[in-house]
Amino acid sequence: MLRLAIGITCPLTASAIEPGKHGTLSFVLENDLFYGNDRHYTNGVRLVWVPRSDTSTPEWAIKLARLVPWFPKQGEIRHGYAFGQSMFVPSNITVANPPLDERPYAGWLYGSIGLGVELGKQLDQFGVSLGIVGPSSLAEQTQKFIHDVVGADEPQGWDTQLGDELGINLAYQRSWRRFATTTFLGNQLDFTPHVGAALGNVFTYANAGVTLRYGEELPSDYGPPRIQPGLPGSADFAPVSDFGWYLFAGIEGRAVAHNIFLDGNTFRDSRSVEKEPLVGDLQFGFVLDWSDIRFSYTHVLRSREFQAQKNDDNFGAFSVSAKF
Repeated sequence: MLRLAIGITCPLTASAIEPGKHGTLSFVLENDLFYGNDRHYTNGVRLVWVPRSDTSTPEWAIKLARLVPWFPKQGEIRHGYAFGQSMFVPSNITVANPPLDERPYAGWLYGSIGLGVELGKQLDQFGVSLGIVGPSSLAEQTQKFIHDVVGADEPQGWDTQLGDELGINLAYQRSWRRFATTTFLGNQLDFTPHVGAALGNVFTYANAGVTLRYGEELPSDYGPPRIQPGLPGSADFAPVSDFGWYLFAGIEGRAVAHNIFLDGNTFRDSRSVEKEPLVGDLQFGFVLDWSDIRFSYTHVLRSREFQAQKNDDNFGAFSVSAKF
């Protein structure tokens, strides 16, 4: 479940936050219970804060971004912060000792800083995530608490989870907004391709994909916020009217060199499975915009991530963003 929790906080849109607002706060929830499942990448939550455009970006963060050779040297750098937790479980959580070819139990608790520069219709994003994999991520306690509240089965196998390991990841992505545009049935239709990569002991991969948006008046953004990696998102938003909407769909492929949640701990023995080197996502959903609030929902279909996995996965992603 490669989408969860690595890094870029996706801080940019084409328009600044209007005067009087300090920034945009977003909450993102991804969960497979939307579709009656409780397996593999089972839950992710993230809070994202994007300060208004005239807030100074930390100097150390700018210097770090400049180390990326292809990061634009021109343009205003915007930044954002994120804090999140992700959890991964096998197919059957009622078994205390899951089969060795099942996905291991694992949790990931992290913080991120994301930087972005937009030049015309090109958005470059760079993110750094730092966190902990293992019991200290508190994923076990979180899942057991939620299952107790909703009356679901209690997970039995957390004693077999990956051990504690400090995780650090770098992620980069470039998107071309409205690379192609047209009209269809009286509304706007545009296409936004993207390419990127991540490097670290949590995830190492290369990704590429495209997003299609369809609506009456499309805002200058890159889609709804998501827990990365995956299709690009934006925690800030700039509606073009008091109320707006659009539908979207996208596809992404990832060539995966390392995924700690499948490969196991880096510096100690742990459970692991044989991962699939190529993983694909198909997503579709809708966005509703008001002047200061945005709601979105995304359905994600994901191909198998490890060789013994019997079925593809699907989960839902809900987000709400508000300007303060």
